[in-house]
Amino acid sequence: MFSQPTFPFLLDLNNEGELHIETMSWLIILMGGCAFLALQFVDMPYGRYASSKFGFLINVKAAWFIQEIPSLAIPLYLVFINAGNKPVQLPNQLLLGMFICHYTHRSLLFPFLIRGGKPSPFIPFAMAFTFCAYNGYLQARYLIKYAVYTSNWITDPRFLTGSALWFLGLLVNLHSDHILRNLRKPGETGYKIPRGGMFQYVSSANFLGEIVEWMGFAVACWSLPSAAFAIFTFLILASRAAQHHRWYLEKFEDYPKTRMVLIPFLY
Repeated sequence: MFSQPTFPFLLDLNNEGELHIETMSWLIILMGGCAFLALQFVDMPYGRYASSKFGFLINVKAAWFIQEIPSLAIPLYLVFINAGNKPVQLPNQLLLGMFICHYTHRSLLFPFLIRGGKPSPFIPFAMAFTFCAYNGYLQARYLIKYAVYTSNWITDPRFLTGSALWFLGLLVNLHSDHILRNLRKPGETGYKIPRGGMFQYVSSANFLGEIVEWMGFAVACWSLPSAAFAIFTFLILASRAAQHHRWYLEKFEDYPKTRMVLIPFLY
């Protein structure tokens, strides 16, 4: 089985299931790299950039709910079917709880808090749904069946540091989403410059929060599947953040010139 404290980018695998998990993890990194390259030439076609050229349009709330729900439903299903087997240890429970906590909000709360919002084209919606199902299975399957942590892992500096980063990222992400939702007063239309919170420093504070969140999760898990997810998240959201930054600069003459794209003071 996979074990800590070594960081298993290359593993001495002893059964077919572990090879399956490692292969899935490397495929996520490959998908992220390919998507990053593609997004240097094509803008990601959802949100303010949505276009019917990428498929028929779906109500934005329905799209977010349906595409994100696999990352909640599949882990919960795997927990349920594992109930009669070997108990999941406390570190595994806490790490899986982080993942489920994020996607409980992302699938059951976030979609229904959206105000306005452009419909989502089918192709990016279908790709998001597929990824959420794939990654939801990978993270949950690894933590329930294959991850082996020592009994004191929850006091290990990696777990403590990663958990703190995960929680910090979650707070930044939630607060930034709140700022974006409340940019317009009732009856207003159009776009405004977001201000406050981490938006004082970067154009995509919500993306920064989510990147930090999954980086923290990867540190706390100290595993290939979680690292693959963090790398994928960074590659996709960094591309999206650059797209947003260009758009803000083109649309608003008074856009803060010192505001970075994604990383405060650096990028």
